[in-house]
Amino acid sequence: MLYAQVMAGGLGKRMGNTERPKQFLTLAGKPIVIHTIEKFTLSSEFKAIIVSTHPQWLQYMQDIVNKYISDSRVIVIDGGAERNDTVINAINYIESNFGVQPNDILMMHDAVRPFITRTIIKDNIEASNTYKAVDTVIAATDTIVKAENDKVSEIPVRELMYQGQTPQTVNISEFKKIFNELSEDQKSILSDSAKVMLLGGHEVGIVKGAVGNFKITTPYDLKIAEIIAQENIDVQ
Repeated sequence: MLYAQVMAGGLGKRMGNTERPKQFLTLAGKPIVIHTIEKFTLSSEFKAIIVSTHPQWLQYMQDIVNKYISDSRVIVIDGGAERNDTVINAINYIESNFGVQPNDILMMHDAVRPFITRTIIKDNIEASNTYKAVDTVIAATDTIVKAENDKVSEIPVRELMYQGQTPQTVNISEFKKIFNELSEDQKSILSDSAKVMLLGGHEVGIVKGAVGNFKITTPYDLKIAEIIAQENIDVQ
């Protein structure tokens, strides 16, 4: 079975002084997260579409899902303290309500990347037939500079560098097994789910993302997203 998870648990502090987390801000007349959920409801392959949100905003999320989404596959649940805790919460929900088979897959996507395309979703599904973990990336256009203590320590070859996006797609059983074997120190510094699979010794395949599949993080991003949404610009 294939499951989707929309990661909507953040409080969006970089967006500035807003009364709601950024995933609830309005984009072309609807909350950003609704645009994102709708993209997944267009794909019939998903058994369930799990929306993970901060407990403080759980009822609000349920209310807007009820208002805008009629797809019964969409389920709102609590998130976790950190990103990967949120993933584990979703996996536990899947286990309890659907059961988990060895080849079951979870595709995780940021709630504030509303311009994900059908192609990106399809490519993740296809790559998950080959790899236990898949990452969506775009080639780095700027030179990547590593710095420590305010000094450049390394300048990697740009042609080998990519910028990570989402979705990230993992084998459910393997992800949970590896995550549970990590130390608390390892868990505390992990902000990326594909890294969990790397630590477990799995190859992580990559699929091509899109410049338009950007994360709405700042007021500037929101302004750009509004133009794209209002003008119906193709972001592939």
